[in-house]
Order: sequence, then structure tokens, then C-alpha cells
Amino acid sequence: MHAASSLRDIGTPTLLAGGDNALIVGTPYGWGKKLFAHSMPGAVDGLSTMPDHKDWVRGEHAVPYRLTVLGTGYLGATHAACMAELGFEVLGLDVDQSKIDMLERGELPIHEPGLEDLLRRNLESGRLRFTTSYEEAAAFGDVHFICVGTPQKKGEYAADVSYLDAVVESLAPYLDRECLVVGKSTVPVGTAERLAEKLVRLSPAGTQAELAWNPEFLREGFAVKDTLHPDRIVLGVTSERAEKVLRDVYAPLGEVPVVVTDFPTAELVKSAANAFLATKISFINAMAEVCEVAHADVKQLSLALSFDDRIGGRFLNPGLGFGGGCLPKDIRAFMARAGELGADQALTFLREVDAINMRRRARMVDLARGLVGGSFENCTVGVLGAAFKPNSDDIRDSPALDVAVTIGQEGGTVTIYDPVALDNARRAHPDLGYADSALDAARGADVMLLLTEWQEFVDLDPEKLGAVVATRNIVDGRNALDAETWRSAGWHYRALGRP
Repeated sequence: MHAASSLRDIGTPTLLAGGDNALIVGTPYGWGKKLFAHSMPGAVDGLSTMPDHKDWVRGEHAVPYRLTVLGTGYLGATHAACMAELGFEVLGLDVDQSKIDMLERGELPIHEPGLEDLLRRNLESGRLRFTTSYEEAAAFGDVHFICVGTPQKKGEYAADVSYLDAVVESLAPYLDRECLVVGKSTVPVGTAERLAEKLVRLSPAGTQAELAWNPEFLREGFAVKDTLHPDRIVLGVTSERAEKVLRDVYAPLGEVPVVVTDFPTAELVKSAANAFLATKISFINAMAEVCEVAHADVKQLSLALSFDDRIGGRFLNPGLGFGGGCLPKDIRAFMARAGELGADQALTFLREVDAINMRRRARMVDLARGLVGGSFENCTVGVLGAAFKPNSDDIRDSPALDVAVTIGQEGGTVTIYDPVALDNARRAHPDLGYADSALDAARGADVMLLLTEWQEFVDLDPEKLGAVVATRNIVDGRNALDAETWRSAGWHYRALGRP
């Protein structure tokens, strides 16, 4: 029996794995009491793990649901392709017909390592399709994942959740049977409860159309890995049946820690995680500011701190700071929501986190200006990097482009090279210059700036690069280069937080 015939028709429960922790599938949301219940060994206060993948048996009932993914941007395209890779039938929806046409051709509107292969393989298998019709999505899906963006409102810190409301308002009128709608977007706390009420109010199925919140934790450049091999799964649910459905959906992932909680906590997990990561990045960049005036080396300081188990070395890399479509807008939205709830003082430290991050960009411009005699007028500046991080073509709030634009505004002639983000950069800033290689970007440069730490740039030969520049000046905005190697090749090397 196939999920196409709806949850009600799946049929007699079928045992797939033996023992006390058996997976039993078959009836609506139901499968008895053995669906990875909290009583499983090792479960503590809502924390448990999925069974190992070897216990997942694909058979007649192994993937009892059809899934839809509403929104096919970075998060949605990744989630749709990965769920299809796990064996589910998936229908992706977007209101942008041109994006749907591109995806149906097996082409991505973003750069994400490994994702295009997954997309094409699952299109060919027939497990993955795309549509612009909410009516089709409602008829097709048993579990609907909402994966739309929550950008920062213009002129405000708060998040714009209108895309989420639009999805619920468009989908709900067609929901006439039991189903689960699952939010994955990063949202201000309180959003899920409001949307759950709207879903029930607008759906013909009423309370049988249930909401859950399952935040995503993807890193750009590693999204496929993070989806198929997550470090944890958070389920914000209000019923046992919603928990059971999501455990079933994610069972093929193998042993993964699962935290089952309420809506507000699930929403806060993502906001708190991003706030912590941003704070850690800005902390080491604040130390870089101190190191510069104290003539210390922030790279050595970071290394020493990394050996402390309480601190660790991840996200402790000093440099140009964070950017992209998540951390900057998410910490601002977190502050805004805390203020609305009357807890603004609790997150005032995030204002300084944000300020430190922005100061790094200004300091990068200062270092470059100093190397060319105090003014960018009549100077040629070669820029290595446009994306906000390597292995991505995302230029949203990119520190690299911010620095490049600022130098251009100060009279510098800027030429940028990036392995994958050039097209996006050109569209956003057609007034800047662009090159097809690092060597072309360096030709005649009075100063070179490394602003995105692509491995291609880390591996550059300082002699070859030096042969084409006007002056061997370089500012390492990511502390990614070996200072002694470049200095021994005759370069005047400067970096953020280092002598």
C-alpha cells in the first residue's frame, strides 16, 4: 500500500525491526507504542537517538509518507533532494515558475557542493518532482515542510515572516485530510503557535491539520552533509502523533540525537545557536583588536585558547567576521523579538557582537589604505573573494563585497575574482571590476586583499602572484595565509590582529 492513498489507507501495521525499540508502521500516525519511544535505552528528559541505519528496512511500508517541500530556495532545494535521496516521494513547490523550470532541468539557482548530483539523480528516479500548485501539493503530501525565507525587514531589526503566512494561507484551504505541516524556517519565538492556530482555522481538515516545528541547522557549503548526517534533530510538537510522524520521517538517517520539546523552545534553539556562534566569532575578533594595539598575535592566542576543552577551536578563527543570509539578520531579529517580549536587556550584548563584526570590515579597509599611502585615489586593488564564505556563491551581507564596495567608493579601482560567486557579484555591483582568475585580478595591483578563504587562494604561489602585481602588498582578511612564506617572497604582509 502506498502513501498516495492517504494515511488512512496505509493498512495493517508491519514490524520492520525487532526488539523493544521496534519500528512499527501502518496506521495513521500510528504505529503503536514502539515507534522509537522515550523509553528506549539512553533516553533522558526528552533526549533520545534514532536507531542505527542498519535497522531501517526498506520495504512496502518503509517510507509510508509522501512529502512536500514548500519553498525551493537554499533550504528547500536541499531538503527536497535529500528527502528524495532517503527514498521518499517528494514534491517541491515554489511560486516562481522560472525557478521550478530550472529545477526540473536539474539545474540549481545556488552553488552547493553535491546538491546538483542529488537533484538530478532523484529527478531521474521519479522520486522528486516540482510544481507551482498548492492544490496539487495538498493532494499529494502527507507531511508538508515549510522552507521559505525570513529576511530582515527594511529599516528594522525584526524578521519578516510574511512568506510563512503566505504559505499557510495558500496551502491550508486545500488540506482536507489528516496531515502534518512542519516549519523549518528560522523564526521569532511565538511564530509557530500563531501559525498553528491559523492552520486549523483555515483548513477544512481542522485539527487534523497539525503543525510541528523542526528547525534546520545547515551550513552553506555543507548542506547535503548536514541534512543527511545531522548532529541533532529538534522536534517542536504538541502531540504524540506529530512526534511519531517526524521520527518515522527521519528514521533513515540512523543514530541521531533527538530533542523533543515545545514550540517556543524549538524556535529558540536556532536563534540561540546562531547567537552563540556569532558571539564566539566576535569574541576572537575583539581579541584581535586588543592584539593589534598590544603588538600580540591573535592567531597564536586563538590556538592557545583552542586547547581548552571548555572553549574549543571551532568558530574561533579571527578575521573579517561573519556575513551571509543567516547570522547577521538572525541575531538582529533575536534582539528585536526579545525587546517585544520585554526581555531586551538579556540580549543587549548582541549589539556589541554586531558592532565588533562590522568594525572588522572598516579595519580591513584601514589596513589596505595604509599600505597604499593613505588614499585609494589612482590605486588598483585586487580582491580575492566575493562570497561571504568559501564553497558558496552567496553574497548576502558579504564582508568581502562590503570591503570592495567601500574601497571603490573611496576612489580605488577594484578588480574581484571569486571561483563561483562572480555572476552574483556582477549583478549586485556592476560598477566594480571582475576577473576570471586570481592572476588576472592581481595584474597591476597596488595591494591585494584576501577576503574569502577559498582553498584556491590559500594555495596561491606568492612568487607567481608577485610577478603580475605592481607592488607586493597583501592584506590577509581571513588569517588564512602563511605570513612567513609571503614575507620571504618579498610581500608586505598585513593581517587583522597580527603584527
